[in-house]
Amino acid sequence: MGGKNNLPVVQIVKKILPAMVSITSSKNLNRIITPIPANLSAKKKSEKDFYLNYLEPAANIGKKIKISSGSGFIVEKNGIILTNRHVVEDPKADYFVILHNNKKLRPKILAKNPINDVAVLKIEYSGLPTIELGDSSSLELGEEVIAVGNVLGLFRNTVSRGVISGLSREITAQGSFDSRKTHLRGLIQTDAAINPGNSGGPLINRRGEAIGINAAMIMGTENIGFAIPINNAKRDLEDLKKYGHIRQPFLGLRYVCIDEDLKEKFNLPVEKGALVLPEPGPGGFREAVIPKSPAAKAGVKEGDIIVSVNGKRIGADKLIEDVLQEIKIGEKIMLEIIRGKKKKRLKAILGERK
Repeated sequence: MGGKNNLPVVQIVKKILPAMVSITSSKNLNRIITPIPANLSAKKKSEKDFYLNYLEPAANIGKKIKISSGSGFIVEKNGIILTNRHVVEDPKADYFVILHNNKKLRPKILAKNPINDVAVLKIEYSGLPTIELGDSSSLELGEEVIAVGNVLGLFRNTVSRGVISGLSREITAQGSFDSRKTHLRGLIQTDAAINPGNSGGPLINRRGEAIGINAAMIMGTENIGFAIPINNAKRDLEDLKKYGHIRQPFLGLRYVCIDEDLKEKFNLPVEKGALVLPEPGPGGFREAVIPKSPAAKAGVKEGDIIVSVNGKRIGADKLIEDVLQEIKIGEKIMLEIIRGKKKKRLKAILGERK
């Protein structure tokens, strides 16, 4: 794309590569992953060769082995690094950061944000090169971008080029450590190649600024990758500096998004919104409105339909959480609700999730 501040791709790559890092993890192997059949000796040679060649050798049991790798990038000269939460999600693994000069350091994990899939690390090293953070709120479809990362844990500083293919995308991703599913929203979609190991690397604009953190790819497809908007990470960095931890907004209610089926089933007066309902959980249902929460103090009740938050219409494409992420904790928010056949406006003060 054109632009007076755009730099040649080669110049951008030379500028950002010194601030790229690889993140590796290792872990004690305490068991053979796949059991060896008791009658292995009776198996034919081809099957025996499979077990000998592909199972983890018993000699490695109890030793630390490399289990994964990802990417990251330095954003402050004192050693602050941004990456994905899922790159450093295993609490039992040992993580190491490898700098551009091959220096290997053990990082301190300062914070992990499971909602935005952002993690902030710190290494003890001074005078480091950095990548400047851009503004992900002003992105446009078709804008040229560059993805950089540590592909497959083998090919460091792999560069791919593409465009922004979509904005505000939503996907469900599964963690590699505990297989929990995470809903990621507001993502940047790009056709720049994002492969395993790219996770945590930067998505760069033509001014050499990071406007996203490479996060995921869709298996079985080509040219579909996703990145976390950099403004999410910038907010996390600000929280860390000011409060010592990442703050998460908290309203204190449970709901389901209204669609045609739900509207018909409950004979609802609107086609979009959030219906406040209890949620099934261990031992029974969990309350729709959490006692003493900001929503409870504002007067929200089970069965209410939240139509808008701060004037922004709520629906499957704009969840309550999406709006709350744009509001500072402690600020007043306006909830427009429908209760029965009446419309109401309720004021709440956004709290912090503990």
